[in-house]
This record gives sequence, structure tokens and C-alpha cells, in this order.
Amino acid sequence: MAVGKNKRLTKGGEKGAKKKVVDPFSKKDWYDVKAPAMFNIRNIGKMLVTRTPGTKIASDGLKGRVFEVSLADLQNDEVAFRKFKLITEDVQDNLVFEQGEINGKE
Repeated sequence: MAVGKNKRLTKGGEKGAKKKVVDPFSKKDWYDVKAPAMFNIRNIGKMLVTRTPGTKIASDGLKGRVFEVSLADLQNDEVAFRKFKLITEDVQDNLVFEQGEINGKE
């Protein structure tokens, strides 16, 4: 029998070595979501998006997303009860602009 090194043990370093724990939120960006100008309160909330490597742009993944927002929240009126579904149309810097309505009644 030939005498040689055991390649399995030397390749991996220590046997049972632990991986580094990476925080998943370190690879994400926050975007502010804005409602159309016709509403009293423009700032709807914030949205979390994963940064993408390479040629793919993370902001393109935001376009076409649908948000369901209460009219009471948009007009600062406790009596209003309608819900609107708004679609993301435009992304600039860290702002996402909503446009249009899918369904006004629910």
C-alpha cells in the first residue's frame, strides 16, 4: 500500500468547523412607499428589498407590486372604510411611487 496524505481531512481545514453567521438584513435595502398626490397622507410605509448582485437591479423587482391601503389611513379619517389596491409604478432613489387602483370596493 502506498503511503499518502488523507485529502479529505486537509481540504476542509478543521473537522467540524463552523460557518460564519451572516445577518440576512445586511443584504437588504429599505424603500419609502408614497401614495398618489390626491390623498392627504402620502407616506404609506416602508418596504424591504434584497440587494441583487450583477446586472439585475433591485428596484426593478419593486415595480408591479400591489399594496392594499385603507382610505381611513390615506385621508386621516376614522369613518372612511374603503380599501384601495395601489400598484407601484416608479422607483427613484429610495422612494417608491404608487399609482392607479385595481379595485375600489371590498
